[in-house]
Amino acid sequence: MKVLVLGASGFIGFPVAQALSRAGHTVYGLTRSATKAKQLAADEIIPIIGEPSVSDTWIHLVPTLDVVIEAIGGTADLRNIAVSLLSIVGTAAQATRPPSAPKITYIYTSGMWVHGSSPNEFICDTTPLNPITLVAWRPAVEQAILKDEKVNGIVIRPALLYGKSASLLDPVFEAAATGGKVAWYGKPGGRFALIHPDDLADLYVRVVEKAPILGGLAIDAGNENTEPVDDFLQRLLEVSGAKGPYEWITPSNLFEEALSTTQLLRPYLAKSLLGWSQKKPGLTEGLPLYYAAWKALQDGKEKGETLFAALTS
Repeated sequence: MKVLVLGASGFIGFPVAQALSRAGHTVYGLTRSATKAKQLAADEIIPIIGEPSVSDTWIHLVPTLDVVIEAIGGTADLRNIAVSLLSIVGTAAQATRPPSAPKITYIYTSGMWVHGSSPNEFICDTTPLNPITLVAWRPAVEQAILKDEKVNGIVIRPALLYGKSASLLDPVFEAAATGGKVAWYGKPGGRFALIHPDDLADLYVRVVEKAPILGGLAIDAGNENTEPVDDFLQRLLEVSGAKGPYEWITPSNLFEEALSTTQLLRPYLAKSLLGWSQKKPGLTEGLPLYYAAWKALQDGKEKGETLFAALTS
């Protein structure tokens, strides 16, 4: 299959593009960075440099693509970008693909926060949505994608990511490593809904390969069991050698409130329809490995910055 990943150098997009390439698919990866384009090429991903919203660099691929994956992050304008990209792909597909061609599949990367906080009741893929304020706009975007007549729309909702460069857990790892306060948002008793990027990438591959029969579905992407935040924080003190006790932070903005979200997640569609299962150790169980990986990445960045400063001084 031919797949275009929009946001292919991101924390989700890169492992997804790598996994698709390993599975034998032809993968195009859109990135804004020339440096990251070289990294994509080294992983046998065909790089395209450009902005997602400037479609001149990639829209010519639509006539022969099977799947477009939107995995864009790190921007404050995600809603408008999502709406715009759906329109661009749908319009181009309708105008350039033969009438006999199947609909192009459009996979949108949403997130588990659309389920809202659920500290007392289990939630799953088909639970009615009750989004937290930060992503209150997302259910409408999901529905627009799932119901669009020009594309075969599918939504994947990743839980909080862990491992590699730590994603949103990076600040608490940084605090542990530098003598700061090990702390998290919320209050005792919270639970993480989690997924490792490698397990998430495996799920994307399965969705891509079964896409023709998955149109119209929103699939929760998370480990089968949630994890107590207290256990993670205590384990981080032990693994890092940081001074305790750990602390709790009262959220002061919508993003911090989002990070304090507790969810009792029991996803079932990925397992029942695609045979997907978690393979990586959980966050707390595998923390020595994940913290060491994060530290190695920080050491590499510091060496790179030192070399750059020496060369440019």
